[in-house]
This record gives sequence, structure tokens and C-alpha cells, in this order.
Amino acid sequence: MPKKVIALLGSPLIDGNTARLLNEAIRGVEEAGCEVEKIAVTHLDVAPCMEIFYCRENETCRIRDDMIEIYNKFREMDGLIVATPVMTMGIPGRLKSFIDRFQVFYMAKYHRGKSFVTPERRRGRKMLFLSIAGMNLPTVFEGAKMTARAFGEIIDCPYWDEVLQNDMDTIQDIRTRPEVMEAAYRKGYELGRLLSGGGASG
Repeated sequence: MPKKVIALLGSPLIDGNTARLLNEAIRGVEEAGCEVEKIAVTHLDVAPCMEIFYCRENETCRIRDDMIEIYNKFREMDGLIVATPVMTMGIPGRLKSFIDRFQVFYMAKYHRGKSFVTPERRRGRKMLFLSIAGMNLPTVFEGAKMTARAFGEIIDCPYWDEVLQNDMDTIQDIRTRPEVMEAAYRKGYELGRLLSGGGASG
């Protein structure tokens, strides 16, 4: 059976620069033999976390929306790609609300001490992080990366590698940076190879 990878698009633009980078990474993962499900977060019916704390004692959330099905997908996946623009020095609100709803995983792991993912499976799971930012600042990705790393720990899919491009206010179209598009493809392919047990590619 091929390894399963979820590709999260955090941008509201389905055909924007973030989506283009994500599509290249997906192409790489698929060419390495993995099965990919792309999820556009802004098209989901996902409410923000309301701190009901139902998940303290239960393996799901009391809010019955698209997240209920998502939880099962995240328990079963082998790898994750998160692609997002930087907005106000962090990730967009819809993606942040989506991530916050993984309190279900947090409570299982840290409150009840029974993670949904075994240590053996965690060792094989990996996250690739793709991000673009408008401003040309050295710290512009720090907030987004901190959130992504914390997310990876909560869901037991640790942050593995990244492709980042700042100064997009000047660049405008990521396709004018073929080396960045190629980096997304190569990292996707390498992720797929690692998940499939083929080792890192040169």
C-alpha cells in the first residue's frame, strides 16, 4: 500500500503562489510513490475552538463539523505538507482555527497520556512546511514556523524540512523563481522517498 500524505493549502487563493508551490511538492511526493490528498482549508466548514473541553475525556470534539472526518485522516496519514502565506507575521486565520481544533490530539497526548499515534509510527511521520511572505524581513517566517512546529508535535508528525520565499511583494509571481519551484518539488520527492522507505535522494 502506498504511503498517505495530506497536503494542506492554507491560502484562500486556490491558484495563487502558495498553491503553486504546494502543487510542485505534491508532484514530487506522488512521483516518489505516495498517495496525496489535498485539502483546501478555507473551503472547509470548520468553526474555531470554543474551549468546551469535551476532548479532555473524549477522542473527538463536541463541535460537529468537517473536523470530525479530518481527525481520522490525520491519525492515519504517514506524512503532511503544510503550505501557507504569512499574514500579519503569522499564519492566516482559517488555517490557525483549523490547527487550534487539534486540541483533540493535544488532550489525548498530554492530558490523558495516550497519543493517537504510536511512538513507532511517529518516528516515520514527517512534515514539510512551505511558506511565502510579502515582506523582505529576516524574521518574517518565525511566527508561522513556531506554529507549524508546535502543530507537528501535537499531532506526532514532526517538522522535517521547509521551503520559504520572502519578498513576494516585489517578486509577485513565484513562477519567476524557478529555483524555488524546483526546491518544492525536490523536497516533496525526498519526503515521499523517506516515507516509502527509499532513503534520502541526492
